[in-house]
Amino acid sequence: MDLLNSGVNVIAYRKNNCNYGMTFAWGMMVDYDTIVCLLGSQSITGNNLAVNDIVGISALSQDQGDIALNFGEGHSHEKNKFENIAFTLDKSAILIDNSRNMIVGQVLKIDHYPSESKDNLVFIKVLSKKENPSKKFMSFAEFSGE
Repeated sequence: MDLLNSGVNVIAYRKNNCNYGMTFAWGMMVDYDTIVCLLGSQSITGNNLAVNDIVGISALSQDQGDIALNFGEGHSHEKNKFENIAFTLDKSAILIDNSRNMIVGQVLKIDHYPSESKDNLVFIKVLSKKENPSKKFMSFAEFSGE
């Protein structure tokens, strides 16, 4: 299963009539139906997550650099990261259209790692997925301009 890459991924969801979204690079499959990702402690998106929330994870494709930059800069409460972005709402999960892979998941557990930094280590159960194998994953180097 090649759902995530150590490239550029977006986690996004709607909660309390607000859309939240951010990029993350560290995420991996730890079981056939479980993803773990690390979201920084400064993140409004990560800090608003709770167990049982339904979220969308979009593994961006090489042609989505503008989307990567948009979601990688600023905070969801400061700007509308979804303006002019084609997305699909599935329950409360927000999926970025035309991504390499689009995953709907349920938050199972949130730990803080390391405990002194309060970064959010989020465990997500995969509920459904849509893969676009003809597209190539965006690499972190492409996102960062290296």
